[in-house]
Amino acid sequence: MSHYFSSEPPARSREREVRVVLRGRPMTAGTAAGVFSGGRLDPGTAVLLREVPDPPASGLGVDLGCGWGPIALAMADAAPGLRVVGIDVNPAARALTEANAHRNGLAVEARAPEEFAGPAPIDVLWSNPPIRVGKAVLHEMMRTWLPRLAPAGEAYLVVNKNLGSDSLHRWLEQELPVTVARVASHKGFRVLRVRPART
Repeated sequence: MSHYFSSEPPARSREREVRVVLRGRPMTAGTAAGVFSGGRLDPGTAVLLREVPDPPASGLGVDLGCGWGPIALAMADAAPGLRVVGIDVNPAARALTEANAHRNGLAVEARAPEEFAGPAPIDVLWSNPPIRVGKAVLHEMMRTWLPRLAPAGEAYLVVNKNLGSDSLHRWLEQELPVTVARVASHKGFRVLRVRPART
């Protein structure tokens, strides 16, 4: 059985169009089965986009686990001068993200994790991480991407309380050189702000 976090999704699924409002801007986007939240804006993503501050006006922004792109689209819309990159293992997700950016007049790149190994520090990272991949994979994602934050960079993660937001919060502080704060809690979702620890 194929999952949205697979790098080898099934043959191209029939796409559908959804209308969404991302941080106050109505947009139209294509979605598909086999991509995370393929028929709607995920509730956790909606909470994240409601709670995050505006991204920096320039630099590098990353949407980790971009799916069909709602977080990347919102980031690019809020900061046209920011380089926005959506990261996903699923090629169908990456194709949808770039197509959705184009149809809404936004600049977003979509890359597989291994295609984005450059040295540039990340100024802002927003993510609704794929909790259901399991702790080992999730923790490896956090170990890989959070240390790439610029010294003044920030990451915002949204995690369902019932799927381990509090345990992830503790693990991040224990295992990585970061500080973590819960900045919002709404409808069972926690929004965590992660910053590099000051040395």
